Amino acid sequence: MSGLVLYGLDISPPVRACKLVLRALDLDYQYKQVDVLAGEHFKEEFKKKNPQNTVPLLEDNGALIWDSHAIVCYLVDKYAKTDELYPKDLLARAQVNQRLYFDASVLFMSLRNVSIPYFYHNVTLVPKEKVDNIKSGYAILESFLGDNPYVTGSTLTVADLCCGATASSLAAILELDATKYPKVAAWLERLSKLPDYEGGLKEYIELLRPVLTLEH
Repeated sequence: MSGLVLYGLDISPPVRACKLVLRALDLDYQYKQVDVLAGEHFKEEFKKKNPQNTVPLLEDNGALIWDSHAIVCYLVDKYAKTDELYPKDLLARAQVNQRLYFDASVLFMSLRNVSIPYFYHNVTLVPKEKVDNIKSGYAILESFLGDNPYVTGSTLTVADLCCGATASSLAAILELDATKYPKVAAWLERLSKLPDYEGGLKEYIELLRPVLTLEH
C-alpha cells in the first residue's frame, strides 16, 4: 500500500489541484475526507498534523506537507519521471512559481474572501469590490495566456492545475464571460478534458451560486 495519504474535502479547489497532480503522476494514495464545513479540521488529532488547520494535507510515510502549492511541487520533485510539470530550469521554474503565487494571493483569495463569509457566517451579499477582484483575476489570466495554450507557455504545468482548479471554481460566484475572456474560456475547456478534473466542482458551484447576490 502507498505511503501517501491526502486529507481533503472534495469541493475544495486546492484539494482538487492536488488530486489532479496525483493523477497526472499516476500515484497511488489514500484519501481521507475531512469535513471542514463541520469543523473536523479543528479536532486535536488533525491539528497535531497541521497546526494551520487547513486542507489539503499530504502525509508521505510520516512526513507532513500542507498548502496545495507546496504539495504539488513536492510531489513532482520527488515522484515524477520527468520535470515537465514543474521544470528544473531556473527561469522556467520561476515562471511557474510566479503563477502559483498568483493563484495563492489573487485567484484563491478572491474566492476565499467570498466563500468563508458564506460558509461560516452565512453572508450572501458579495460587495462590488470583491466582484471586481474576480474580474481582475480573470483579466490577468487572459494576459498570462496570450497566444499560448497554458499559463506559462506551450506545456501543461502544476501552475495550470492549481490556477485552473481555482479559476473554474470562481464560476460559483461570477460566471466567466467567454466573450470578454476567450483565452481563459478556451484554457479551462482544455483543462476540463483531464481525468478527474470535474471532481467536486459541480457540487461547489451548486452550493454557492444559488445563494449569493452580487453588488454591481
